[in-house]
Amino acid sequence: MKHLLTLILCVTFVNATPAQEATATSNKSIYYFIRHAEKDKSNKNNKNPNLLMEGVLRAAKWSLVFDHIKFDAVYSTDYTRTRDTAKPTAEKNGLDLIIYAPQETDVQTFLEITKGQTVLVVGHSNTTPMFVNSILGTEKYQNMNDSQHANLYIVTITSSGEITDTLLVVE
Repeated sequence: MKHLLTLILCVTFVNATPAQEATATSNKSIYYFIRHAEKDKSNKNNKNPNLLMEGVLRAAKWSLVFDHIKFDAVYSTDYTRTRDTAKPTAEKNGLDLIIYAPQETDVQTFLEITKGQTVLVVGHSNTTPMFVNSILGTEKYQNMNDSQHANLYIVTITSSGEITDTLLVVE
């Protein structure tokens, strides 16, 4: 009985935490950065391939990982693989995808537009770490290798301008 009560309390705490965090962080900007899921590499000439079934499953998994996070915006580059990775989370939050071009995105304007929001950004093995580094103002993260699809970069900016970052690997 004691173990059952402990389990119930733990589950209640885990399920309550994201909602409490969302309320407590309204004066923070929180950015979640991921790379697109596994793509079909069977045609080397295809510059805009679909996701493999493994990638479709990973995109659904990301949506579950983000289940208790209320996003204000979901950004994706304009490729099938990134849009299809972002869609399950966007749809769960009742949001349309916002298409961005990494090389044309002014980071300061992006930060101003998204200030105080919780945002998911889906990019590529090079653009995702590049975007995170631009926000951090340092070259902390390297490009991902082609087999890495589980990196989750979380960047938080407080109302006083303090920036913190975390890199998680979510297999």
